[in-house]
Amino acid sequence: MSKMNFQIDSKKGGRQGAPKFPMPNNYELLLKYSHLTGDASSFESTLLTLDNMANGGIYDHVGGGFARYSVDAEWKAPHFEKMLYDNGQLVGLYSMAYRKTQNDLYKRVVEQTLEFIEREMTSSEGGFFSSLDADSEGEEGKFYVWTEEELSSELKDPNLLSVAKKYYSTEPNGNWEHTNILHVTESLEDIANKLEISVDRLNNNVKAINSKLLKAREQRVRPGLDDKILTGWNALMISGYTEAYKALQDEKYLQKAIESTQFLLKNQMDEDFRLNRNFKEGRSSINAFLDDYVALTKALLDLYEVTFDYNWIETAIGLTDYSLSHFQNSENGMFYRKSDIDPPLVAKSIETSDNVIPATNSMMARNLFRLGEMMYNENYLKISKQMFANMYTDIDTGQQPGFYSNWIQHWLDYVDPPYEIVIVGKETKTKAKELFQNYLGNAIVIGSDHDENRIPLIQHKYIEGKTIIYVCENKVCQLPVEDVNEALKMMK
Repeated sequence: MSKMNFQIDSKKGGRQGAPKFPMPNNYELLLKYSHLTGDASSFESTLLTLDNMANGGIYDHVGGGFARYSVDAEWKAPHFEKMLYDNGQLVGLYSMAYRKTQNDLYKRVVEQTLEFIEREMTSSEGGFFSSLDADSEGEEGKFYVWTEEELSSELKDPNLLSVAKKYYSTEPNGNWEHTNILHVTESLEDIANKLEISVDRLNNNVKAINSKLLKAREQRVRPGLDDKILTGWNALMISGYTEAYKALQDEKYLQKAIESTQFLLKNQMDEDFRLNRNFKEGRSSINAFLDDYVALTKALLDLYEVTFDYNWIETAIGLTDYSLSHFQNSENGMFYRKSDIDPPLVAKSIETSDNVIPATNSMMARNLFRLGEMMYNENYLKISKQMFANMYTDIDTGQQPGFYSNWIQHWLDYVDPPYEIVIVGKETKTKAKELFQNYLGNAIVIGSDHDENRIPLIQHKYIEGKTIIYVCENKVCQLPVEDVNEALKMMK
């Protein structure tokens, strides 16, 4: 753990140099690490990165959502392709950061990105499409960039036009290859001062500008849409929605997460928990890979934490047991990417390096740990620990912690074990919503409105007429409290 050097760009955040990829799990780790240890530099690096991504051209200021990566070192010029897996994870990351900081910029990014997902990436059946191309009319980025003449034509109000030029740092001959990528280079306060208006007035003007430009952009030739609905990528988006619900308390986010999960379970899962990977044009196909199983299992556990519906746990256990039966290497406890019911490959691959999406094996290890802790399943915990032991030397001696960020989060589960928070009573969901407004760092939250006997830690904790919170560590619980703030104090 001494090598938490992510080679962060001290001016713009992200990894030094170009191109710059978002790498959401790296900053999820740094946020968690800083929370648990008090390490200020990890926290500052995370916020620096999130601020610069949200202000840069990699973020679509008019319509919401992030492009795949920035070709330069400034987050300014994106490769304009938009991927579902990036946006699902980034919604989750910005939601976590909002819970920690209450920064309005992060809230806006979450809300606007989910508007984009609903408007452009959601199928009529409730699943999410895979990606939007970078090109339209044979030109990369043409859908997203603006000449000054186009801005003048769409923003006929001289006041709005002057605000747009200042706010988005546009130039008469373009700020990138004779056109303008909209990006923000100064603080709201500095821009407002230069325009001699209040920050509130500036924000209202920017909303009006974005609304007009979005309406104008809808008349353009759209980028190509990859309308495959992939189980694993959809699961990442569902997890993003549940994090957004925790942060912003908007019931429509929870409803969308539930609807999309129900769509996957209805269309992509058999009775024996075997999954298909792809859904397109009303047809489910392709036997799923391990990443589909682990991402969906995580999404189900995330959904349980905000609903306390035991059915989600039951399905997560079913998917996990299927994975143990069909993907595991019995010799070392790790998991192959492809199922044993698929035709054998010359060399079976075991994915262990975390990347833009965490490694399938690190996700499996963390799912097994989480389920094992919740359900007192010693077999799950044993396998999870063995998987981490297999990786320990690589993580400890590796010079690239960014490629082990999800494994290191798992490491923190052993170094600083999660609190087990048990909420029992009729107001369980209300208490949970209040709790989730805070960034918890490392916690497993379980609850029930009755004396639940299927989850061991809940048993015999129900008291008629009260909703109580237990803060536990290693299955040993402190005295129960009814006030969320009292519970939070116990977690310091």
